[in-house]
Amino acid sequence: MERSHASASGRTGDTLSLMKQTSKYCAIAPFILVHSLVTADNHPTNAEQRVVDELAQQFVDRKAGGNILFWDNEQRRIGFKNLKHIYPSRTVHAAGEPYPLGDRPIDLGQVQYTVDGELFSVADFLAQDASIGLVVVQGGDVVTEYYAPGNDERSLWVSFSVTKSVSSMLIGAAIADGYIASVEESVVDYLPRLRGSAYEDASIADVLHMASGVAWNEDYADPRSDVALAGALNGPDLVAYLGSLSRAELPGEVFNYNTGETNLVGEILRSAIGNNASTYLSSKVWTPFGMEFDASWALGAPMAGELGGCCISATLRDYARIGLFALNDGVLPDGTRVLPEQWMADSAEPSRGSEGYGYLWWLYDDRAYGARGIFGQQIRIDPKRELVIALHSNAPTAVGSTYHAHIDVALEAIEAYFPIVNPAF
Repeated sequence: MERSHASASGRTGDTLSLMKQTSKYCAIAPFILVHSLVTADNHPTNAEQRVVDELAQQFVDRKAGGNILFWDNEQRRIGFKNLKHIYPSRTVHAAGEPYPLGDRPIDLGQVQYTVDGELFSVADFLAQDASIGLVVVQGGDVVTEYYAPGNDERSLWVSFSVTKSVSSMLIGAAIADGYIASVEESVVDYLPRLRGSAYEDASIADVLHMASGVAWNEDYADPRSDVALAGALNGPDLVAYLGSLSRAELPGEVFNYNTGETNLVGEILRSAIGNNASTYLSSKVWTPFGMEFDASWALGAPMAGELGGCCISATLRDYARIGLFALNDGVLPDGTRVLPEQWMADSAEPSRGSEGYGYLWWLYDDRAYGARGIFGQQIRIDPKRELVIALHSNAPTAVGSTYHAHIDVALEAIEAYFPIVNPAF
């Protein structure tokens, strides 16, 4: 992707023109506007329906072009916000009363950062075509919110591997509920079909740390890689595929990013709780914490289980609420504890295999941590600043694009703008 040099005024000019075509808009900060070109019930618009129908048929036909990793720009921009109309999915139910978010607008557009020695602003970052939505919540207040044309606060967007971090939370909830004794239990205690495989000596903690020691290739650009062949497998097919892999390292010693293994976390969860993950997420977090909109979770096949490592679709503000749930250590607004005490602190501790990875959470400086998904999805959580940043993106490649080079430094610059308010964390 070519680096965008569009100015904040250029994007704002486009938006002002768009305002004439829409009936709903509101200024959130001086340099950005929230606007709507989506249907109230999150169905595809008439203009999007053709692409949605084509992608859904590709899934049915199992054509190679139907692999979401290889969609083109138009397919991604439309498909990422309409995934529940393309892949089999299960609803995650919202609350009757959403968790309240205050409004305290701050213009972050002129916050600056550098990439390859060149100076950019947050307004420049949001002017890039790949930027779909950004919300910044500090101290419980929305301080900045942006949506690209065609998206608004009701738009669902697929999270990809951000889902991994949610699955980690659900393992914590299952421990609190007594379905799982501890993360030190063996994987094969819950999935006995893996006895005799490379997973024989791996613990749940090893899998949460992506350090099972089992060989796996996560090359998104290679159609013959493990992630391309088996990244969307679930159930017996997933267990059979992973059970056929060889051991590359001792369990717990070496970090190796593995989407298939996080789908395995979903299998462990379902085996432990005797229920599907969407219902469990609804009952433990989505409904009682106060998510504003229904989400959806993609399934491995119609009526099958959810992909533990991928593909919850939710609104940007509800992604931010996931971050607020984490900041509150898994305690609901009414004081009910969902996660074991200190679960999030334990989740954000480095593992033996990686200083930068916890229980399916990425770890940053100064005890910040986050969830990340391909094509530029993020939830970034900074407990010391009581800060949550959530990002929807449509990067031109799964990883490694010029846009990706901007994401972390832009979000770090936003983070650094806010003072530390909780130094004891």
